[in-house]
Amino acid sequence: MVSQDDLERFLDRLAADGVTYEELQPGLWTVRPEGELAFDVIVHHSPPVVLLRVKVMDLPTDESTVHRLSRRLLELNATDLLHGSYGIDHDAVVLTEALQLAHLDFEEFLSAYESITIALASHLRELATYREAR
Repeated sequence: MVSQDDLERFLDRLAADGVTYEELQPGLWTVRPEGELAFDVIVHHSPPVVLLRVKVMDLPTDESTVHRLSRRLLELNATDLLHGSYGIDHDAVVLTEALQLAHLDFEEFLSAYESITIALASHLRELATYREAR
């Protein structure tokens, strides 16, 4: 089973490619992809899984906008996401992924991480249209 130390080694390998990360507490890291997108991927060692999670945006307060956004998130889950899924947690849209630690290797971890970052890069502009005007 992959340990916290193993996950930190995975993160070190990501850091070699320009990703930065910080341990917030034992078994909980915030990972910042390189590039222009400003979002953090939270990695949480929570046996028997490791969770990857990103807060995408606050949930709009307008019910018709929430309805349209929810439908679109379900469509993206069905058509564009290979590993994770969009969801709603409290008043936020999140993108999450859970990987079993029993047989996890770096390549599977990397694939899930890249799936999340690529999905956000390709979906963020569209999802931003659901934000309320400020």
